Amino acid sequence: MSPLPQNLLNLLPMAGHTRGNRDAMTCHFKCGDACAQAVCNTSSNSYFRDIANSALSRRAALGLGGVAAAVVVVGPQIAHAPSASADFGGFGKGGGKLPFNAIDPVERTVDTVSVPDGYDWAPIIRWGDPLFNDSPEFDAQHQTAAAQEKQFGYNNDYLNIIADGGNGRTGVLVCNHEYTNEYMMFDPQWQAENEDEARRIAWAAHGFSVVELTRKKAGQKWEYVRGGQRNRRITATTPFRLDGPAAGSELVKTVADPEGMTVLGTNNNCAGGTTPWGTIVSGEENFNQYFQGRGTAEEARYGIGTGAPSRGWEKLDPRFSAQNEGYENEVNRFGYIVEIDPQDPTSTPVKHTAIGRFKHEGANINIAADGRVVVYSGDDERFDYVYKFISKGKYREGDKAHNMTLLSEGDLYVARFSETSAAEIDGSGTVPADGAFDGGGEWLPLVKNGTSRVDGMSVAEVLVYTRLAADQVGATKMDRPEDVEPSPLTGKLYIALTNNSNRGASGYAGADEANPVNGNRDGHVIELTESGSDAAALTFNWNILLVAGDPAVSSSTYFSGYPAEKVSPISCPDNLAFDSRGNLWISTDGAPGKIGYCDAIHKVTLTGDERGRVEQFLAVPAGAEACGPVIHDRENSVFVAVQHPGEGGTYDQPYSLFPDFKDSRESAGLGEFYGPRPSVVQVFSTRGNNGVGFKKRAEKAKSLPRT
Repeated sequence: MSPLPQNLLNLLPMAGHTRGNRDAMTCHFKCGDACAQAVCNTSSNSYFRDIANSALSRRAALGLGGVAAAVVVVGPQIAHAPSASADFGGFGKGGGKLPFNAIDPVERTVDTVSVPDGYDWAPIIRWGDPLFNDSPEFDAQHQTAAAQEKQFGYNNDYLNIIADGGNGRTGVLVCNHEYTNEYMMFDPQWQAENEDEARRIAWAAHGFSVVELTRKKAGQKWEYVRGGQRNRRITATTPFRLDGPAAGSELVKTVADPEGMTVLGTNNNCAGGTTPWGTIVSGEENFNQYFQGRGTAEEARYGIGTGAPSRGWEKLDPRFSAQNEGYENEVNRFGYIVEIDPQDPTSTPVKHTAIGRFKHEGANINIAADGRVVVYSGDDERFDYVYKFISKGKYREGDKAHNMTLLSEGDLYVARFSETSAAEIDGSGTVPADGAFDGGGEWLPLVKNGTSRVDGMSVAEVLVYTRLAADQVGATKMDRPEDVEPSPLTGKLYIALTNNSNRGASGYAGADEANPVNGNRDGHVIELTESGSDAAALTFNWNILLVAGDPAVSSSTYFSGYPAEKVSPISCPDNLAFDSRGNLWISTDGAPGKIGYCDAIHKVTLTGDERGRVEQFLAVPAGAEACGPVIHDRENSVFVAVQHPGEGGTYDQPYSLFPDFKDSRESAGLGEFYGPRPSVVQVFSTRGNNGVGFKKRAEKAKSLPRT
């Protein structure tokens, strides 16, 4: 039984409606109860529709004004900033290590990081750890916004560990902080008496942390550096520069920012990527839940309701309600790809309007044959789309200042998939007679050569209302496209489709070959090859790498022909990564609610006789989500951001004791706090020097009284 009192349970729309052990609290704070809301995409488009027969122009249908595109603003010119490592991403042919025997699925009540034999784990940094020399120590009973601004934020998601050049003993950890859970962060009595300060703490716990790292020698365990020169916190109130064609347009101006060029803060950052020039790009995902709307069609397409948001930020700052005069456009300033420079703590972070506005899961970059930069991103919503951006300018090796302008201007596209076996797709997940789910497709232009390619919409309108533009050109509705990662060895794209329980339901789009399972609860992964293996190509072929699930109980699983009885169960693919040999690694979000096991990280072989083989490497603690991951297999290390451990519990009645495993407030020594703390964890080999001096944590595994 949930420890939440009934009056609080009544505030969680997903209470009683989640499946398995997915907690309603996760749904509430992470994505604003998205599955309890109406599907945002009510368009009738599909891949086979005749675009020429589209209905009235979007301008007439939505009453959009004629807003001309603004002058492009280029990125910051940072002098003397350290350049990206020449070994960007650490990839190359061969050299991969990280041998392991796959672990069994871990019951959803086990409260530890479960790793294979020969490996151990340790936290690098936890929520509330002090980042600066003058940062106060974490004290849950005496939290303040001023303290949180100088401490590691909450619910870490995107992660990278970037080693400096030279001896490999120093580096930097970059992590974003997606959302907060006030039920777990605050003593309820204190919060009731200090509502405004609790909201300010939540602002400070969002955003990013940049933290310097050190270790005794390359290959050993990292530790974070308190007071590191590059240490930085970016929060929900940090100024961001808005750039690209929509910056300065009438659609993004507010009474507080009449120029439409500066936005305070970033919210709900999910996945991301590291650019070849060493900056970090990250997607603003479920930003809609922070805002109160006016009831317009544009807002409805983005899931922005007219009711008061549960976080109540509009009570503290009028910009979080479009119903306040002068702030009608504030919500149009969120939902972008943001870029930060982890090497320069004085730099101003940027929001790139040229890449479009939607619920970006993240962004990942490839370089086209002609040197242009290509950015891929999924819109994490049921029945939404996959996008790519191609820069106007070209990448210059070693010219960071120039490269930091490349995401400010270019062409934006959305994917339309076609089928080869449409008549055989019945929603059951049965593989077509040709032995594969596959087909072709094209990238449909939304903005090209500085002009809109969408009838009745200006460039600024396309970039601010990107979902509406994609509806109009006939993009393919997908099952929650999340991470879109290009392989560093082959250039092929891998697209994580997390799930979509509405696929095939009454009134919704039915199964197609790219989304072949009705009521798709476990998700799937698509492999996409662009024509000529060129990232700038506008056509592609695709196939499904795997249809996720537990083969022991589901008949719809598929693993590219690899025997289903020989794979690890996997559900809800989310973040993707690669090792040095080109193997795909998948972290999951939602497995406890679908197949009953803790979320996990899996390795997937992509070539040869074992293509499609899924092997589970680790599992995160009870109630947690596995984020990241970062694979440094040449050093026998894997890094994972353990997000929302013990979610479903409360401050008074925690469901997890991760990562400190104190058994009482008295023993915690942390201001009477002993519950879970979101953390970044390193998993390392105990077979060599990596494991020296680190205590095994197997004995810390325990089952907690979850129902």
